[in-house]
Amino acid sequence: MPTDVRCLVETDETSAIVRLTGVLDLAGADAVRDALLARLWVRPGPVIADLTDLRVAEPAARAVLDEVRRVVADWPAAELLILDPAGTREGAGSPVRATLDEAQAALAGSPLAAVLNADLPPAVGAAREARALVTDGCGRWGVPELAEPACIAVTEMVNNVVAHARTPMTVRVAPRDSFLHLAVRDHSPRPPAYAGLAPLDSAGGRGLLLIDTIARRWGSTPLPDGKVVWCVLHPEDEAGYRS
Repeated sequence: MPTDVRCLVETDETSAIVRLTGVLDLAGADAVRDALLARLWVRPGPVIADLTDLRVAEPAARAVLDEVRRVVADWPAAELLILDPAGTREGAGSPVRATLDEAQAALAGSPLAAVLNADLPPAVGAAREARALVTDGCGRWGVPELAEPACIAVTEMVNNVVAHARTPMTVRVAPRDSFLHLAVRDHSPRPPAYAGLAPLDSAGGRGLLLIDTIARRWGSTPLPDGKVVWCVLHPEDEAGYRS
């Protein structure tokens, strides 16, 4: 049953720690998800979710934290670590830490990744600026072979915002291991529409098909005031795409 005290998500723009306090139940899980995702977009790099003062009323509600971790794993420069003194330890590679010292050590071991951002209006020329950002990043990070597919992907993402969302947007790109992560965040709740292969005589609607063809994976994450459309590219996929 719903509890009287809800879970509060307390953030500080100067800190990488987000504190969850109160009671977490299924009724409040969506609000916690939204708050964490919004925070993880605003602050690139790893973030600690501190559960020290949180009581989980329904065990199934805790799954929202795993959901958030899975979602942001494909975003550029985003990671959620968990500080939970009462939690079950999952092994050396677990994102769960029992003490603040352990959590901060894990944070230090996951420093802010290289990341590039651009805030763009929904106007002609936005895609050109996004391509310049992506090309710059691919050159800096030693993956010039990904510049072409990344430019294709970001162009389609940005043009979708210009044509449909019609809101200001943020373009973000970052490397992780051998992968390149791209994302465009806008302020429209309308999800991207993808229906698979389009008829040969259809007009338009091929942007997401292009992304689906060149990306290792892609998706859209709803936020309280919009969405993040993201994709992940890998040099091996680019070699296969060209062959």
